[in-house]
Amino acid sequence: MSVTGQNNSNILLESGTNEIEIMEFTINENLYGINVAKVREIMLSAPVKSMPHVHPAVEGIFKPRDQVLTVINLPKYLTGEDAEKQPKDLFIVTNFNKMFIAFRVHSVVGISRISWRDIQKPDNAVSGGADGVATGIAQCNGDLVTILDFEKIVAEIAPETSIQLSEIDQLGPRERSSQPVYIAEDSLLLSRMIQEALGKAGYTNLHMFPNGQELWDTLTDMKTQGTAPNEVALVITDIEMPQMDGHRLTKLIKSDRVLCKIPVILFSSLISEEMRVKGKQVGADEQLSKPEIGHLVAVMDQLLHKAAPAENA
Repeated sequence: MSVTGQNNSNILLESGTNEIEIMEFTINENLYGINVAKVREIMLSAPVKSMPHVHPAVEGIFKPRDQVLTVINLPKYLTGEDAEKQPKDLFIVTNFNKMFIAFRVHSVVGISRISWRDIQKPDNAVSGGADGVATGIAQCNGDLVTILDFEKIVAEIAPETSIQLSEIDQLGPRERSSQPVYIAEDSLLLSRMIQEALGKAGYTNLHMFPNGQELWDTLTDMKTQGTAPNEVALVITDIEMPQMDGHRLTKLIKSDRVLCKIPVILFSSLISEEMRVKGKQVGADEQLSKPEIGHLVAVMDQLLHKAAPAENA
């Protein structure tokens, strides 16, 4: 079953609607969800070749056609227990952070389209805080669905695939910058890593927000007080976030006659050719794929330098 056809293309034709399509699946009869934009294919589970010295949740690899895929046993990862593999288990083949990975699940229920406003950030008791993998709780067709942080899961299993501070070291000596940078990122882990990396790169005036809505509320408050856009030199935003996603945030900023001059960078695991079209439609100045933090710093340098003459005029 492919999800790259009509259902997926419809949402890609629209920009800044603050909607998401969630694929619901089950593990031990519990409902979980993943953004359809991350999913490339659903297939029946197949024999997997085990690999030595890997994370306990990594089953191994398999080659369905012309591509070798790593298989992560999601029931094992979530419960820590070895569950008997069933013939009807499915592989959800995903594509994000420029990687293709298959996740074993027990069944796929269907796809629901909802507003990001209907996704609540779980409190620490439910999500586990920075150590948790629940990035949101959604209500789909009357059922509560736990949205999993697949980026965090992969980062924990394979840290080398996530943000690397060594990329900042490779940039060499850098000057400090106190220009105010506003960042929307809902993942506690990635927010912490981005803040550490940009601080190491010399950006000392960082303002972190857990979703686009809170960043937008701050901008509108500044606008009311007459201090925007002077107090914001740059906005960096993830795409997937509860309450308000990055595309909606970008569209609101770029549609506002006062705020539209603020440069906006989309920094997301979902950047693909299809999503670039959507980002361009909402007016993003740049679109970068996680986890390329060195590239992000270079683009920040360029945009802030480009904006500097206008500020000094």
